[in-house]
Amino acid sequence: MDFLVLSSLITAEGFEKAWRYKSMFIDGLICTVSLSVFTVIFGFILALFLAVMRLSNWRPFKFVALDKNGHLRDNAFLVSLSKFNPLNFIASIYVEIFRATPLLVQIFIIYYMVFADIPLPGFKFFGNIRFDRFFPGVVALSLNSAAYLCEIIRSGIQSIDVGQTEAARSLGLTQTQNMRFIILPQAIKNILPAIANEFVTIIKESSICYTIGVQEIMYAVASIKGATYRIGEPLIIATLVYFCLTFPTSKIIEHFEKKMSVGYSRNSESQSRDKKRNMGFSKKK
Repeated sequence: MDFLVLSSLITAEGFEKAWRYKSMFIDGLICTVSLSVFTVIFGFILALFLAVMRLSNWRPFKFVALDKNGHLRDNAFLVSLSKFNPLNFIASIYVEIFRATPLLVQIFIIYYMVFADIPLPGFKFFGNIRFDRFFPGVVALSLNSAAYLCEIIRSGIQSIDVGQTEAARSLGLTQTQNMRFIILPQAIKNILPAIANEFVTIIKESSICYTIGVQEIMYAVASIKGATYRIGEPLIIATLVYFCLTFPTSKIIEHFEKKMSVGYSRNSESQSRDKKRNMGFSKKK
């Protein structure tokens, strides 16, 4: 009985009908890739600011913990207030909210509430992609992705040896210059595989944007279902399209990740050899 139901859902005639609308899948593919690229770019920029905010040491109320003579007060509330970092607090609240709530809810809030009274131009680009639907989708996905990328960037910055910051200070570099020229380039190199994996994740999660009318792959599936009254064949085609997008990308990321790990192991081995040589020379002296 189950086989008969399955055979009625998926037929050669159904694939033929669905394939007549292949242009919709092509438009959906272009839209999905565009969504993912813009989301990663804007999400990364926002996540970079959030990570810096979480790592900041700005405590504007630290003076309240000391009395007129410079001694620490006995008031526990004032001592706690002096340790309060508003930048870290705001970034932490943002990350926790966006990581703890469903993406679908976030998309609906952005589209139906935030952009409800904001008139967006309705022009089309890259074929049939409507800007007034595409832009809120990018905003919602970027806000969600930034919460995850923030933690990736923060861990990458914290993985850099503290001695490099001290060396930068001894050279007279400011904190901003140290972060820009020394810490961030190394941190971004370390977290590139994780950022690329986030791109793959966004490709899959962008499918939810069809609920607000973004013309991506799942929107094509819904449109073909309405035109042919068939759902099995369009879903299988969409599955294959997603697989052709994510599987090669994952393998490319895995390849570069292995090459980077080999480079790191070689560098660590050369550093250990240099240390041993230096120790040998010092012993001879």
